[in-house]
Amino acid sequence: MVRRVACIGAGFVGGPLGTVIASQCPDIHTAVVDINPETVDAWNSDTPPLYEPGLSEILLAVRERGHNSVRGVSSNEGHCANGLTNCNLTFSTSVEVAIEEAEIIFLCIDTPTKSTGPGEGLALDMTNLEAAVRTIARVAKTDKIIVEKSTVPCGTAGTLRDLLKTEANGACHFEVLSNPEFLSEGTIISDLLYPSRILIGSEMTPSGRKASDKLAEIYRKWVPDDLIIHMDLWSSELSKLAANALLAQRVSSINSLASICEETGADIDFVSTACGLDRRITRAMLQPSLGWGGGCFKKDIFCLVYLARGLGLEQVANYWASVVEINEYQKARFLNRIISHMHGCVGKKSIAVLGFAFKKNTSDTKNSAAITLVRGLLAEGAFVSVYDPLVPESQILADSTMRLSKPESGQLQICKTAYQACTGAEAVVIVTDCDDFQTPSRAIPRDTSNLNLPPTLNSPHMDERDPGLNVPIHIHESLDWRTVVDSMQGPKLIFDGRNMLDGEYLRSLGCRYVGIGKRAT
Repeated sequence: MVRRVACIGAGFVGGPLGTVIASQCPDIHTAVVDINPETVDAWNSDTPPLYEPGLSEILLAVRERGHNSVRGVSSNEGHCANGLTNCNLTFSTSVEVAIEEAEIIFLCIDTPTKSTGPGEGLALDMTNLEAAVRTIARVAKTDKIIVEKSTVPCGTAGTLRDLLKTEANGACHFEVLSNPEFLSEGTIISDLLYPSRILIGSEMTPSGRKASDKLAEIYRKWVPDDLIIHMDLWSSELSKLAANALLAQRVSSINSLASICEETGADIDFVSTACGLDRRITRAMLQPSLGWGGGCFKKDIFCLVYLARGLGLEQVANYWASVVEINEYQKARFLNRIISHMHGCVGKKSIAVLGFAFKKNTSDTKNSAAITLVRGLLAEGAFVSVYDPLVPESQILADSTMRLSKPESGQLQICKTAYQACTGAEAVVIVTDCDDFQTPSRAIPRDTSNLNLPPTLNSPHMDERDPGLNVPIHIHESLDWRTVVDSMQGPKLIFDGRNMLDGEYLRSLGCRYVGIGKRAT
């Protein structure tokens, strides 16, 4: 029976993963550790360092299950978040202590694309992950199961196993497992609680299978056994890259068809529906947009490209590279359409950008299409007003002006509300698919937007009629588009980069509507 686990890395994967394990496994102590004290202090506060629907509520419930609510605990003490000293979830900078005590160690360390050296722009930078493994080898005094949660190149498990053998003193036995995450920002908690599958890759040896079964025991606390799939290490590592590559491929495919629709007068919504009704295709990921973003798709595809080229499969590499090329083309095409519809010039014109994160319900801006768009508009001399309900002003400023000459004074404005951003604008651009931006006929009913969590947390916040914990999604007041349009100045253009608005309704308010994959009306 596993009693102690550790997550090294307290980012988008490690923090939520540790929190959910602690919530679902009260008999297991989960230590989440990170070398950044500011990150740890944020986890130990009332405001986690990242926003995810349901995360704060689960943290609160886990804390309330503890005792001795003593506040003021520093980040290097192994105490529960918010000072609780008797609960099964801790956030700290005590990496070595966590390694010593844990039976299973999850590696949740960022592996960005290399910016220099061999494989630049394609291969993953394993520096931080390998440093963590060296620390494990040096510190460990008992046998450990090391679990790859980070996105890694195929064959990494073997590399880490060799590294552990080289660096360790030989007194401990290490098993390396692959357990890739399939999390989507904005739904991370739901994805962790209700996964579509759990992959566990191991060596096909008795000790490898035993380690795999030990990890599966943890997941069985809340995941049906038929969703836990055991396989070899290479297959597990490749499955992660393949899944993201296939998802991105579908979006790039529908966006390429949207470009044809824009030139011919066909409507991509009809085309997408017609194709999606085919049971072999389905509607999943066939929603056209101004381009996909986030920290995973591009990175994972380039890792796959690098692998294929290393295997001498140049045509395969070129095929997957084209998925990224289409996405970059889509971003540039959307910007050019805006300029074209504004008579070939946006200089000195006021444009409102609604949404800056790469998708709704997250503050993450990695590879967001908004960055390409806003930089392009600023470079063309437009006056840009940006509003996003979750992204900090400092992040928007940093992303928008990086690699640009200093914008003209007042050229970029970060707004507190969508109404402030749209007032006086000649055009409004929808970039992020926030529910708050919906037009009335497409608005999502607010009374059904709850995340129902499993009945594992004994919290006073639980509904007595429902053993689950009802966690509200981040909700803002829906945008009043009549007020928005009335506050704009001519020509009153709405560019819908997500095809989420009702074009007919907006036209009835007196503006022009331009969507993806359809002619402007």
